Amino acid sequence: MTFSKLKEIFLTTLKWILICFLIGILSGSASAFFLAALEWVTQFRIHHDWIIWLLPFGGLLVGLSYHYWGESVAKGNNLLLEEYENPTKVIPIKMAPLVLLGTLLTHLFGGSAGREGTAVQMGGAISDQFTRLFNLDNSERKILIILGISAGFASVFGTPLAGAIFALEVLHFSKINLKSIVLSFLVAYAAYFTVEFWNVKHTHYTIPVVPEITIPNLFYVIILGILSGFAALLFSRSTHFWGSLFSKNIKYPPFRPFIGGIFLAIAFAGFGLTKFSGLGVPVIVDSFSNANPWYDFLLKILFTGFTLGAGFKGGEVTPLFFVGAALGNALSLIIPLPIALLAGLGFVAVFSGATHTPIACTIMGMELFGIQPGIFIAIACIIAYFSSGSVGIYKSQIVPKNKFQFFKFQNPMGNINTNINSKK
Repeated sequence: MTFSKLKEIFLTTLKWILICFLIGILSGSASAFFLAALEWVTQFRIHHDWIIWLLPFGGLLVGLSYHYWGESVAKGNNLLLEEYENPTKVIPIKMAPLVLLGTLLTHLFGGSAGREGTAVQMGGAISDQFTRLFNLDNSERKILIILGISAGFASVFGTPLAGAIFALEVLHFSKINLKSIVLSFLVAYAAYFTVEFWNVKHTHYTIPVVPEITIPNLFYVIILGILSGFAALLFSRSTHFWGSLFSKNIKYPPFRPFIGGIFLAIAFAGFGLTKFSGLGVPVIVDSFSNANPWYDFLLKILFTGFTLGAGFKGGEVTPLFFVGAALGNALSLIIPLPIALLAGLGFVAVFSGATHTPIACTIMGMELFGIQPGIFIAIACIIAYFSSGSVGIYKSQIVPKNKFQFFKFQNPMGNINTNINSKK
């Protein structure tokens, strides 16, 4: 190998390491600010619950901001997926402040939404700006989008391994090369440690008792996985249904979250259902130790689908955690396994089914709950993946029609895809 070739490799490597650290620091800092601001608006709403009655006006502000200034970024996470599959133009940086403001308004006034979508969109918008700065081509732009998703996810949940794998898996492994994998892990840890540097804390969950791996216990976990897949499918279809219903019947987009906010405010404040507003983290934590009403997961599906379908901003993942933990909690009435284990398995399994990312969700489960329940977590996530159908929360995500062939990887030395199943 010539000196000039070695120099080129060295400079290219140095460039991508620099890009990873810059994206990690910027995205991690954005997520740290977002998490701190989200905690503040959540606490304000909890201590001033009358503000939920202003949810329609908060929705109107969100709707107006996107209608007049954010139409080009209104697709959110789906825009990132589309730009990865078919790169056309750099994602506008305004996606970051718009989704940040929209999510904070949603949570301040009590909409039922999550936070991962916000962090991922901020990470994607920030990372794609390096296209111009470093004069990157479309193939390199794809790597930037992976890095943005990885940094956003890892920083907002405090799970760098899962964040790195989620960014690769949600974009479908068959189109990922070795370079993308290494860089995805590097940026995930850079973003994660940036949030740690800003001393922003994440919620911790525990599964204190893990039973032995026996045939009956594995059977119970399979049942939970199947039901988690069905819950994920219902969640996805609910979100798409309400989005379609609002868009067809309310032609002026800013009125959609305004009208939706009226119904949500009446339900939350008028009927005392405030535990379904916002992220719902207290309910998630409580699901690991105390029996809750069995129908909680169904109401969270309804309210989150309605909130996001109406045009409020946020994410789907934390509500999916709520749905999964509440489902596992409900199943403790009939399945003789520890309630914390059932809640934890549902927590990650419903997420796996809704995002079609069983590997990332398995890793996330072990990052959050430890290695000991790893076998149960893996089985629940994989079963949920297969039982959730081809409809997910991201409309633009490419999902194999035959999920039994989802283990496709790209040869890092070339463009030949290898299907593991075909070798069997």
